[in-house]
Amino acid sequence: MTAIPEIPARCPYCGEMAEVSADPSGGVVQEYVEDCPVCCRPWNVRIAFDEWGDPSVELRREGE
Repeated sequence: MTAIPEIPARCPYCGEMAEVSADPSGGVVQEYVEDCPVCCRPWNVRIAFDEWGDPSVELRREGE
């Protein structure tokens, strides 16, 4: 598998669409904190890969 350069997701603060990337070799479930490129608030990012290698992305407000 190769890195997926862009996965669209909506910022839980400002509502703007943004893109996150994930490397499938980093594990089936990945969690980290990243700042919104629009409003600069921190997200809790959770990326999970299914059995076919397709990602799902969830962005939550920091602390949720």
